[in-house]
Amino acid sequence: MRLRCAVLDDFQQVATEVADWSPVADDVEVVPFHTHLADEDALAATLADFDIVVTLRERVPFPAALIARLPRLKLIVASGMRNSVIDYDAAEAHGVTVCGTASSSTPPVELSWALLLGLARGIVEESNALRSGGSWQSAVGADLHGRRLGLLGLGKIGSRVAQVGLAFGMHVSAWSQNLTKERTDELGVELAPSKEDLLASSDFVSVHLALSDRTRGLIGPAELALLKPTAYLVNTSRAAIVDQDALLAALHEGRIAGAGVDVFDVEPLPADHPMRTAPRLLATPHLGYVSQANYATYYGQAVENIEAYLAGSPVRLLSPH
Repeated sequence: MRLRCAVLDDFQQVATEVADWSPVADDVEVVPFHTHLADEDALAATLADFDIVVTLRERVPFPAALIARLPRLKLIVASGMRNSVIDYDAAEAHGVTVCGTASSSTPPVELSWALLLGLARGIVEESNALRSGGSWQSAVGADLHGRRLGLLGLGKIGSRVAQVGLAFGMHVSAWSQNLTKERTDELGVELAPSKEDLLASSDFVSVHLALSDRTRGLIGPAELALLKPTAYLVNTSRAAIVDQDALLAALHEGRIAGAGVDVFDVEPLPADHPMRTAPRLLATPHLGYVSQANYATYYGQAVENIEAYLAGSPVRLLSPH
């Protein structure tokens, strides 16, 4: 009897096209789901007859209560090698193996710059006006050359964003709680004396931190108040790093020039969510990791993980640390 594999959140309907699933075709029936299963009851009912689940990033939590309601579940494959919404102890207790995949940092770097450039030059507004017969040139774009780019985080993604900023002729500074001058010197950027100094001095601020107890709510009302009224904030990292209500207030009140956001407190974003209608906001539906090459890696390695599991030698095992 073939095992059943659910592929969650295949919104673009490409999961079975970007990778070759034939190596497991004899043993596994693959069933993609093109809409999001939003609550635990829906997940429990839908996945009750599945042995394997392939899930994208951290969109679908697998807490102990859900895992306990999935008696057939034996393998979870999550894209990326870090996932904070899976209860690993519960998985182990119920005999569920959890595996991950590689994930490239290139797509979120590129999207960060797409948002920053789109904000600076008013691309969406100008394009919409042109296509609808509106005004010819309605705003004066913000320059990048000679302006200051402040980076919260200078890891794998932040360091590559910094390199692009330098190529644009920007002054680049960075801050995080453990960042050292040796690291910033390596990359040719400045070490900001403090988070507050970085926010107050930057024309563009981009967030590239992992979500943790230390970074949750790192940018709140007091921090947003430090930004120049001409400054732009970009967040392609995690929504909870920036206080969503405080950001909405700053946008509505015009206290910052604009924000580019790819991550939200609820995903997919409900139709009536205030982020959908906020002024001065360029928003995308969590596209940071969504690229052809990344999807080929995610689903290609998902197939490899399933093969290895069936052979009794699981690979790319995930753990809580």
